[in-house]
Amino acid sequence: MTGPILDPSRYDTLTFDCYGTLVDWERTLLDYIHPILAQHDIHVVDDFVLEYFAQVEAELQAGSHSDYRIVLEDVISRFGKRLGFTPSGHNLVDFPYAVATAAPFPDTVPALEALATRFDLAIVSNTDDDLFVLTQPLLGVEFAHIVTAKQVKAYKPDRRMFEAAIERCGVPKERLLHVAQSIFHDIAPTNALGIDNVWINRRAGRSGGGATRMVDARPKWEFPDLASFVAAVIA
Repeated sequence: MTGPILDPSRYDTLTFDCYGTLVDWERTLLDYIHPILAQHDIHVVDDFVLEYFAQVEAELQAGSHSDYRIVLEDVISRFGKRLGFTPSGHNLVDFPYAVATAAPFPDTVPALEALATRFDLAIVSNTDDDLFVLTQPLLGVEFAHIVTAKQVKAYKPDRRMFEAAIERCGVPKERLLHVAQSIFHDIAPTNALGIDNVWINRRAGRSGGGATRMVDARPKWEFPDLASFVAAVIA
């Protein structure tokens, strides 16, 4: 852990990013996109795939709101334009389902089960409701609140996502702790709103920002994984 002493008694609700924090979406992205590229005899390194995904996804989400499944389909189309091939319709429409059914990290379900004994748990995610319905059973717990981009018509790092979470959870923002992997999508905007946050640094020891943009923001606390976070807040 880095940061000041974390006092769990200060919080009633933990809000979580999902994809990248609870679910291993970078592995899923790579496992989905590399075979499509290989069909066209295109071979690139993992860092290119993740960094290009981060760039394109952020651009698409910054415009007028589209459902996340459309964003993901457009990302695959952009890969085709960038690398000189035409993705099949199958490549496009299956991608959202691959993301929605991505496997949780090994520590996710035990961590959520332990945390649910002490806190209300909520999701704040850049996804569609019907896609999260596919993810929910993999996470092992029921969430007290689920806030999606589809509901808010905005994508993190838009502050409206977190403002909606505060309203939905029904607690003062001082009693809410946000837990996430992305500095760009989660840590920077919660800092701006005065919401305490925890960075789960799933990329510890690796260079670059992976599938999320790199921005300059400092979390209140940092842990390498959810298991370490649980150890700090559950006696």
